[in-house]
Amino acid sequence: MADTMQFDLVSPERSLLSAQASSVSIPGSEGDLTAGPGHEPTITTLRPGILTVVTEKGTEEFVVTGGFVEIGDGMTVLAEKAVPHADMDQATYEALVKEAEATYQQAKEAYENEPGPVDDAAKLLQDMVAVGSHIGLDPMSPNF
Repeated sequence: MADTMQFDLVSPERSLLSAQASSVSIPGSEGDLTAGPGHEPTITTLRPGILTVVTEKGTEEFVVTGGFVEIGDGMTVLAEKAVPHADMDQATYEALVKEAEATYQQAKEAYENEPGPVDDAAKLLQDMVAVGSHIGLDPMSPNF
């Protein structure tokens, strides 16, 4: 068994990281998980949170807003949006929260008497707000 696996993080805008990784911590929609070389093949979805990758160069963190993860011989993360933690500032964070809040408001209007989609949008907004607390930015107080 190898000590590393191929890891690729891609967003619609660009490829953010392609490296050999010894472990990756994933904010999964069904719960957080850490995967490394030899992990059982898995496909899961992401929720807003911090994705942490350990490479030979050190640990890299990314704020992700959602997407998919495929774990096999290596790992590929297809993120809806991903921002390196070092690039995350208050203005960028606020824009992400405002986008999540707009999605929540749209779900409330489109699915007036259907709690499922509205609850899902509210959960995504809550997770995005929690990311700010985790990375030391003002968590904001969206209007639920």
